[in-house]
Amino acid sequence: MIYDATENKHGLKYDPFKAIVAPRPIGWISSLSPDGHVNLAPYSFFNAIGTNPHYVMFSSGGRKDSQKNIEATGEFVCSLATFALRDQMNVTSSPVSNDVDEFTLSGLTPAPSEFVKPPRVAESPCALECVYHQTVELPGKKGSDEEYAMIIGRVVGIYIDDAVIRDGRVVTAEIQPIARLGYKDYSVVDATFEIDRPK
Repeated sequence: MIYDATENKHGLKYDPFKAIVAPRPIGWISSLSPDGHVNLAPYSFFNAIGTNPHYVMFSSGGRKDSQKNIEATGEFVCSLATFALRDQMNVTSSPVSNDVDEFTLSGLTPAPSEFVKPPRVAESPCALECVYHQTVELPGKKGSDEEYAMIIGRVVGIYIDDAVIRDGRVVTAEIQPIARLGYKDYSVVDATFEIDRPK
């Protein structure tokens, strides 16, 4: 099949776009409001976009608390969402008011960061501490009032649990990070393979 993505007339029961662009790592973003309220929320549109220096991005539809907090304070942390933490990650996606602490709501432990003020998820084996770089506004569909924004951060600190490092490498399959697919589907990395690049 082929269809006009602008009109989105695919004829299927559910929109297939997110199932095609998959798997997507989950950016589990913690931030602080200007008055000190902590926010923790998962974003399935997330990825690394640079290595020297390191940059990450996440995006969402609508101006959510994470974006407001980050633009106001200039900092955030992305903790790794893992298979062991899948239920807690899901709880932090709850539509609650901005004064609700998702760490408390999900039973997670906030751990102090080294380079920024927002806490990381203590139970997570890896976290990226970031300073806000910029927001890229993305217009919604013509005639729609929904807008999108991509928030870009520069990574200034990286936390890794020593238990997941072997022979100088992070063992991704042991960490079991989860990723979002389409619909209600997720995936977990529990096996890897190597390919040598052409020389």
